[in-house]
Amino acid sequence: MSTHDRDERPPIPTWGDEPTGIRIQKVMASAGVASRRVAENMIAQGRVSVNGTVVVSPGMRVDPEVDQVTVDGVAVQTDTSKVYVMLNKPVGIVSSLSDDRGRPDLTQFTNQFDERLFNVGRLDAETSGLLILTNDGDLAHVLAHPKFGVTKTYIAKVTGKVSPQTLSKLTKGIELDDGFIQADRARLLTYSQSEGTSLVELTLHSGRNRIVRRMMAEVGHPVIELVRRQFGPLNLGTLQVGQLRRLTKVELGQLLTLSRPVEEAARPEDSVPTDGDFDADEFDDDDDDDDGFEADPWQDEQDAKAAEAAQRRGK
Repeated sequence: MSTHDRDERPPIPTWGDEPTGIRIQKVMASAGVASRRVAENMIAQGRVSVNGTVVVSPGMRVDPEVDQVTVDGVAVQTDTSKVYVMLNKPVGIVSSLSDDRGRPDLTQFTNQFDERLFNVGRLDAETSGLLILTNDGDLAHVLAHPKFGVTKTYIAKVTGKVSPQTLSKLTKGIELDDGFIQADRARLLTYSQSEGTSLVELTLHSGRNRIVRRMMAEVGHPVIELVRRQFGPLNLGTLQVGQLRRLTKVELGQLLTLSRPVEEAARPEDSVPTDGDFDADEFDDDDDDDDGFEADPWQDEQDAKAAEAAQRRGK
């Protein structure tokens, strides 16, 4: 969705002289961005936009289910009914909420939440790694559909020593039974002479079935083990196999920022099954209680991410 399209959104409706919606600083506080006082400072500094337009008044009211809020250019999820979880899926778990063959499925993880979550895309039962669980059907469609170009990065342990020529072949493209495919990036991480195996990192945006395994088999290096380390801007980091956690505000903001330019294209009613309808919370009452914290957690988290990235670059 372009900025021009956002600017053409209808204004917040009113009933008589009473505006509807919730004040922007309260929405930001409910979303965990900052306290209302800090949110007002952010607005005064020109850091907050709604539907692509910089907010100039802390009295502005928004609809959390419709309006798109950004802070410092990063999207904020204002609909607090939505849940976003990162799972490091173990080997042996099928990427489904049920399995007619009785194999272990994702319900052992989704049952930990009151909300009805579903998985974004799939990983083979024998593949471990990053899987997103959510109840946000629009975002799930954007992340899972290959036409939106969201990249996934895998670490594959394969047989043999992978040559530079083979890596080049993977990025230039190869023909498989179901058509042409190429990796966005491919690099050799390590080679174990004693084991006769290589660790290869592959990044691609295809969602085709068992695509990494088929690509590596085609170039003569069958996969022994496969892990998905990254999905779009998200990285497993230190999350252990079988563990899960909610996305941080910055991680979620990165995902939403990634998806919103194509969000309108992600709304066909028959796009992705969402395992049921998801009811947003009703607007809460617009009282004036403050939220009890004066720090800027949004900025703190961004600063921590930047410091971590700088430390990695310095190694």
